[in-house]
Amino acid sequence: MPDSFEEFVATRASALTRFAYVLCGHHHLAEDLVQEVLARVHGRWARIERDVDRPEAYVRKAIVREFLSWRRRRSSSEAALSDIPEAMTGSRDDSTHNHAVREELWKALATLPRSYRVVLVLRFYEDLPDSRIAEVLGCSEVTVRGYAHRGLARLRASLPAGSEVAG
Repeated sequence: MPDSFEEFVATRASALTRFAYVLCGHHHLAEDLVQEVLARVHGRWARIERDVDRPEAYVRKAIVREFLSWRRRRSSSEAALSDIPEAMTGSRDDSTHNHAVREELWKALATLPRSYRVVLVLRFYEDLPDSRIAEVLGCSEVTVRGYAHRGLARLRASLPAGSEVAG
């Protein structure tokens, strides 16, 4: 575990930004989310390290909460999907087809309500069980399963019938 806040930021900032990107679908917004959360936890870092078993999980939870409550910025309603960071897309040699499939999925994911998107990201990107997702969101596991079910149903309905993503 990092010994200081600066070490934590140096070692985990890019992973936190990728996580935030998956939540919001926009690179600059993801950076803003992470910066906002890190600024808030900086003053409490010694207490967080002392009292929290997994400081990174605490910060990720703060990022989720910030994303869900981020209503004050006008830019939070923008959804630019054409600039997926290279770290998210894999190698530069991806075929055009694979890129088109990913783009189709990003567009569909961006249409979901924030709570559905958060549940799907935590379940499929972070690979968290429903109990952990419920803990992060402060709701019941039944609510998590309902959000996941409705989110996946909306994704399936929004994709074209023969879409490779839908299959």
